Amino acid sequence: MRDTHDAFGHALRDYLRGRGRGYEVIERDDGYVDISGGREQFLAEYRDWPPRHRQAVRLARGRVLDIGCGAGRHALYLQRRGLDVLGIDVSPLAVAVCRRRGLRHARVLSIGDVGPSLGTFGTVLMLGNNFGLFGSRARARRLLARLHAITDPDARILAESLDPHDTDNPAHRAYHHANRRRGRLPGQARIRVRYRRYATPWFDYLLVSRDEMRAILRGTGWTATRFLPPRGPLYVALITKAR
Repeated sequence: MRDTHDAFGHALRDYLRGRGRGYEVIERDDGYVDISGGREQFLAEYRDWPPRHRQAVRLARGRVLDIGCGAGRHALYLQRRGLDVLGIDVSPLAVAVCRRRGLRHARVLSIGDVGPSLGTFGTVLMLGNNFGLFGSRARARRLLARLHAITDPDARILAESLDPHDTDNPAHRAYHHANRRRGRLPGQARIRVRYRRYATPWFDYLLVSRDEMRAILRGTGWTATRFLPPRGPLYVALITKAR
């Protein structure tokens, strides 16, 4: 990733250095914009995490692959608990922030490049809505099969998503309707991240309901066995190998 594209990484580095209280802007291809949670989200300590994150990390075991590790808040917590954690992120500056904060194993790597060279894992962590990094239904199924091949027989994925249907925002509803007309899942968004003068390339990001997640998992060797919490827009799925 070119430095001018690393909007997320520049934001994280500024947060770490205490430079102002800026936010990344999330821009969707229909012109809709929103902002991230900022420094308070990405550098939050365990006690300030939402309950679903605190519950989820307690379920991690074995060697951990943290996909989209960001500033490393989850990976560092698990490392302090004694787990062997590899954090990966497409952002070079995010990985640099992780290393600066003390994460021993961090690499610049996209979810699409995960493969056998990384070794095997007991837990795959995808918190921070990082189920969305799969991008689309077809890509999710393809990459889930790849994760199945590099994980232990009793491995688990802890993946967070947001139910896109749990909204009364007319802009979101119109976007979902347009997606359906194109044969896409309603919550598949084309977005980019902007921060100051930096902007990422456009990429696909996938938000799914619990039922949509179950449908995506079907036939991949994985199954969702628990949702934290069982109801509400934001949730973490405990995904285990199907038997």
